[in-house]
Amino acid sequence: MINSLKFILSTQLKRSGINKTISGFTLIELLVAMIMAVLIITPLMAFMINILDGDRKEQAKATSEQEIQAALDYIARDLEQAVYIYDADGVTRNTNTTISSSGIADQIPPVKSASSCSPTSGSNPSVCTPILVFWKRELKPDSVGITASNQTSATQTDDGFAYSLVAYYLITNPNQSDSTWSQEARIGRFELQGPVNAAYANATGSASDTGFNPPPLSKIGATLKEKMNQWQTALGASANYSTSNQVVTLVDYISTTVPPSASAAPCSSPNLVGSQTSGFFACVNANEVLAQVYIRGNALARLQNNNLVSTDNTKTYFPSSSIRVQGHGFLFTK
Repeated sequence: MINSLKFILSTQLKRSGINKTISGFTLIELLVAMIMAVLIITPLMAFMINILDGDRKEQAKATSEQEIQAALDYIARDLEQAVYIYDADGVTRNTNTTISSSGIADQIPPVKSASSCSPTSGSNPSVCTPILVFWKRELKPDSVGITASNQTSATQTDDGFAYSLVAYYLITNPNQSDSTWSQEARIGRFELQGPVNAAYANATGSASDTGFNPPPLSKIGATLKEKMNQWQTALGASANYSTSNQVVTLVDYISTTVPPSASAAPCSSPNLVGSQTSGFFACVNANEVLAQVYIRGNALARLQNNNLVSTDNTKTYFPSSSIRVQGHGFLFTK
């Protein structure tokens, strides 16, 4: 009986057995699938790369716009205290015995060397060009004692005013010798602070930078411009400014390329200081203590080291802005 059951079961298992076969893709099917994948994925990858690259450029552009506006706001606050602004005659001419031909170019950096702004040489190929140079009258809080007895104490003090010579520079980095900054240009600020002219000026009020001389109002000249153009530093003929008198960078990534469609110059010499094809220049009316300042950035320089030229296709990544400021400082001329 048991043997019969075994025979029946084995017979049924053989009859119900499934022949398993192993199947797969043919070589042609694999090639077709790969070609289709390449045709679909490649455009999608290019599309995603373009989106990511465009997003990076837009972020760099927004950053440049914010930094340019912040720099202009800072310069505007400085200029509001101006008592005199040098035009191109004062900024580009050297000291001259002929009053009408004199200027202060050889009295300020880079001719008078200062940190980060020195004469161009093989070891220092950076070009440092003065663009906006002016005198301002600024407030120095708690710089004057009410009487001689509290001149050195911290009590019963008053505020005083002091004159300062301020200069803004366009500093280029053509050979990328300074790896701290971009290969484009940056704007630097230099200041010579003077003492408070008051009887009881304390240590805060009497402090001044090495090389400071007050505005030359006592000089011979028919106009204020002629007098101011005769200013000379107290350093002497051969000395340079100390390391404490630095040209501090205000903003980087300033354009050095010519815009694709440069418009007519907003002003002419001697009002135009600098080149309108650069990323930093100004129009100055010395008689009115008035300046229009222009800044153009280069957002592409934040992302790449080549193809930094402004063209019709890339000009949107060279944001620009300007301000118009009149100085309201007081200059005692009598």
